[in-house]
Amino acid sequence: MRVVLSAVGGSNPYVTFNRHEWSDLAASTPLPLTEQDVRRLRTLGDQIELAEVDAIFRPLSRLLHLHAAASRRLYEARQTFLHDESTKTPYVIGVAGSVAVGKSTTSRLLRELMARWPDTPNVALVPTDGFLLPNSELERRGLMDRKGFPESYDRTRLLRFLIDIKSGAAEVAAPVYSHLTYDIVPGESTLVRSPDILIVEGLNVLQPARTDPEGRPGLAVSDFFDFSIYIDAAGEDIREWYIERFGSLRATAFADARSYFRRYADLSDAEARRVAGEIWDTINAPNLRRNILPTRSRATLVLTKAANHHIAGIRLRKI
Repeated sequence: MRVVLSAVGGSNPYVTFNRHEWSDLAASTPLPLTEQDVRRLRTLGDQIELAEVDAIFRPLSRLLHLHAAASRRLYEARQTFLHDESTKTPYVIGVAGSVAVGKSTTSRLLRELMARWPDTPNVALVPTDGFLLPNSELERRGLMDRKGFPESYDRTRLLRFLIDIKSGAAEVAAPVYSHLTYDIVPGESTLVRSPDILIVEGLNVLQPARTDPEGRPGLAVSDFFDFSIYIDAAGEDIREWYIERFGSLRATAFADARSYFRRYADLSDAEARRVAGEIWDTINAPNLRRNILPTRSRATLVLTKAANHHIAGIRLRKI
């Protein structure tokens, strides 16, 4: 039986499912991915397996397909009514959540699954890391220790990107971020060419609109989303996942001579846990508490992870 959680006044905008109830919703939906696909798509530290994709992401891809198809039908009906022949704009999905919670793997899985549906073969994924301010600008503003906080992004550029996407531009450029050099790649961009679906993934994509100095509300990134997903987990679990990932990176990305974090490559296990814990406690945890977690209630769908990385609960906003 589905559960509706109580809220202020005894009502709640979400319907809540456990993983078994959710998995049963798409019994007839095919799973086009293999174990090799899942290994290719998951990020370091994210222990997602094919069984989890089958139980959680197969039904989710079906739900998103239904929403995108309904949006397309509404568009066609409206175009007929308006006698308008303009091209339909992409269906945009936002994916939000903390550092180390699994946003990137979730987004890549959704891109792969949604592209297997015959009427949405062209699915693009744009991480908002590319819209971070360059390190030189962050240093000039004294924000290097607040990288990932809302103020560390070029919000105007991100909004312009989404405006162009939703205006039907044939080609829109997104800047590229390097996790190796921990900076924007100068002169490099990813071209997004009229996809059927665009997935926008990032820490702060569900932030509410800001007001200008005169108190007038502006635009929010999420104003351009047709559907939004928040990846949730207990703070202590995410902290442990972050520390484990940091330790694993010592032998991979950190070991590269070009890496911004090369100084951490030779840390002992104990030193790595201490340093990673300090980074989490002083930067990532405050950002999660102050900026990211408060946006959870703005999502269309909330996926809640247990300590073993499995999705334990799903909350879907009522229509």
